[in-house]
Amino acid sequence: MPIVEGFTTHPFVRSMKHSIHRRALIAGIASIVIAALAPAHANAETREVVIGYQDMVVPWRYAQASGAVEKATGYKVTYRKLGSGADVIRALASGSIQLGEAGSSPIAAGLSQGVDLSLFWILDNINDAEALVARNGSGVTKLADLKGKTLGVPYVSTSHFHALVALQQAGVDPSTVKIVNLRPPEVAAAWERGNIDATYIWDPVLAKAKQNGKVIVTSGEVAKESGKATFDGFVASRKFAQDNAAFLNGFVKVLADTDAQYRDHKADWTAASKQVQAVAQESGANAADVPASLALYAFPSAGEQASATWLGGGAQSGAAKSLAATAQFLKQQGTIQNVLADYSTGVDPRFVQQAAK
Repeated sequence: MPIVEGFTTHPFVRSMKHSIHRRALIAGIASIVIAALAPAHANAETREVVIGYQDMVVPWRYAQASGAVEKATGYKVTYRKLGSGADVIRALASGSIQLGEAGSSPIAAGLSQGVDLSLFWILDNINDAEALVARNGSGVTKLADLKGKTLGVPYVSTSHFHALVALQQAGVDPSTVKIVNLRPPEVAAAWERGNIDATYIWDPVLAKAKQNGKVIVTSGEVAKESGKATFDGFVASRKFAQDNAAFLNGFVKVLADTDAQYRDHKADWTAASKQVQAVAQESGANAADVPASLALYAFPSAGEQASATWLGGGAQSGAAKSLAATAQFLKQQGTIQNVLADYSTGVDPRFVQQAAK
């Protein structure tokens, strides 16, 4: 699930300064542009695809575990678990995957740096599924208390983006907070060891942090206060999308059908159900935590996604405007150098429009 994070991973160093992070992040993003020149390995002739995914707790993990994509498309599908959205964008640019899950922040950063990708599905509206949690005993009870404290987040994630937005809204200079770049598994380990005072993260790590921490602010609250909403989406190599339209039509139908199963029958998604067991297996979450985790997100239908609220409407689409606002903020923070004039060039509504018919 947030500023530019995860393109490079730095060791945990308490004295690391924010300015150093920025220089390292910019250098890391530059490597994506170079990697984007590498050829993609999958095409319509081979009928094979590699899909990058994260540990997010979302309904489509059930389809992933059940082989629904293979059955619907006839493609050989390989799933590759990656540590962050930034890792997904980097893998997409290098051609080692053809599709992947990423948050709006790494998607905006990737597009800004010239990665040849397109957003074709809204995986979720993050809402309260990401939150800033302070450790019990850390002395942090409000955002202003983070001054001088250590905050662990995955760089270039939506949670990193909202962490910086939240600090700005509270009048806290991010340079006064020790913000360290940790992928979700590293956040969990650092939290367990007591190396960080707070984290801004998503489930399954969020559920663990809540056990001995206090939620200071959620992404739903940050979005309401700032107008800067975040989402997770599916992106594809544009060349792969052009050459494999039939696959993506089938894939999006699987995504839409699985989300509909959850939206229409939430009561059936209990900890003991086969659906939740599959979600837990693929995401690494505890099955007992999955129903509550799913309830924190909103999963828009194909029809909603085809509208201007999300992917439809060109430059005025909700997704394009959100990506543009995110990129502007990232540039203000010095973590990317370029902002596109129109982010709808990275938004492809064709497949949700087909699924909505």
